[in-house]
Amino acid sequence: MIIGAPKENRDEPRVALTPQNAKKLASMGAEVLIEKGLGESCNFNDADYTLSGARIESRSNILSKSDIIIRLRKPENEEVEHIKRGSIHISYLDPFNNRPLLDSLAKQGVTAICIEMIPRISRAQKMDALSSQASLAGYVAVLLAAERSSKVFPMMMTPAGTITPSKIFVIGAGVAGLQAIATAKRLGARVEAFDTRPVVEEQVKSLGAHFVKIELGETGQTAQGYAKELTKEQIEKQRELMAGHCASADVVITTAQLFGKKAPIIVTKEMVQGMKPGSIIVDLAIETGGNVEGAVLGEEITPNGVRIIGLPNLPGHAAVHASQMYSNNVVAIIEEFWDREAKLFRLNLDDEILKSSVITHDGKIVHSQFSGAP
Repeated sequence: MIIGAPKENRDEPRVALTPQNAKKLASMGAEVLIEKGLGESCNFNDADYTLSGARIESRSNILSKSDIIIRLRKPENEEVEHIKRGSIHISYLDPFNNRPLLDSLAKQGVTAICIEMIPRISRAQKMDALSSQASLAGYVAVLLAAERSSKVFPMMMTPAGTITPSKIFVIGAGVAGLQAIATAKRLGARVEAFDTRPVVEEQVKSLGAHFVKIELGETGQTAQGYAKELTKEQIEKQRELMAGHCASADVVITTAQLFGKKAPIIVTKEMVQGMKPGSIIVDLAIETGGNVEGAVLGEEITPNGVRIIGLPNLPGHAAVHASQMYSNNVVAIIEEFWDREAKLFRLNLDDEILKSSVITHDGKIVHSQFSGAP
């Protein structure tokens, strides 16, 4: 089989295939094609790939020849018609907000494996790109806040006096939140965290942070491990009790997202106004609508003297390691269903992983969540 990796369409520093993983695919018996300059943003040069067994081809050849296409970002709609009919395409797809793309992929007869829909089960942990990239986003969020803060994070005892540690408040203790907590603690900050799921309290405490308890009634998490959507009454109560923690914090990091839905507003304008001038807010949910009222995608704004960071693609700030992790995730999917004797990908749509993540196949949208009317 031919496995191809085209360059990303957008201003994306991460890459979907590293030279190391190109070598792994070649050793499995695949013919690996890459577009010229694929890894430049991560300082992987073309020679690194060719020494790993890959061959450089034009973008058009990669799309038209490849039996499996791997990339990070979703393809542009106008590019879909150039993808080989009957091929497998693996990438992020943003399926809840991209019905025209799903229709185009189905029309082209492409089997689209959606990275976001990989189930959170033990066997699929090595394929879970959402978690691998969220972990780096949490790490980068803390570093951005530390660089922009006018205060140091750790306590320092000096001849000139004692410096008290910065106080960090992390909202949401999923993968990104836990990594943010761990990173802030390593930098010496005093950390508080809140999550609607009581089950994460032990994880927060194990990292040395204080878990903020807010009694909201029934909450919990979905089968995929995401926080369940709160009622309006629960959200109002959460905001009311959280306002004091935000007001005393030097840095607030918000990570709350709802799978397939717009992120909830957790920090209101009134809460921002109650924070100290010079405080920092990093909104990790900005690409799905944002957790902070007034946050602007792609910008840093300072209403009331509080800096709100709404930068997208935080994993891209650590592009080399983000690429290594994403490439490992994607290659793990291929390895899981690779027949080493026949040297091909066995598309078993009855398998739990593929049943959850294949969106289009054989000319149709086959996933139950997207196969109905738009």
